[in-house]
Amino acid sequence: QVQLAESGGGLVQAGDSLRLSCAASVRTFSRYAMGWFRQAPGKEREFVAAIRWSGGNTYYADSVKGRFTISRDNANNAVSLQMNSLKPEDTAVYYCAARWSPGDYRRIDEYNYWGQGTQVTVSS
Repeated sequence: QVQLAESGGGLVQAGDSLRLSCAASVRTFSRYAMGWFRQAPGKEREFVAAIRWSGGNTYYADSVKGRFTISRDNANNAVSLQMNSLKPEDTAVYYCAARWSPGDYRRIDEYNYWGQGTQVTVSS
């Protein structure tokens, strides 16, 4: 069983930065690929970014490419999402997710474990 806990959300202004963190309680963290998803009010949950086991491959949604950076620290069982140049449309609950199998890292249904989410609100 994997437990994930997000932190770092908050209220910021457009153009500001935030860094989200996700702590994983699992011994074999390095065996899991990790992803970040978000869900805005009234919308479906969507892919934001993903990183493979070794951290050598990363994937981003077009809407955040060049502004967000995903990284992982396997020694500390953590994954982070650095968000720069935030926009009001980035407002959402952000979720950390883990998966043990390769595949389409953008697919929500291929992730095995989810955190509870952290709210990010960007004011204009």
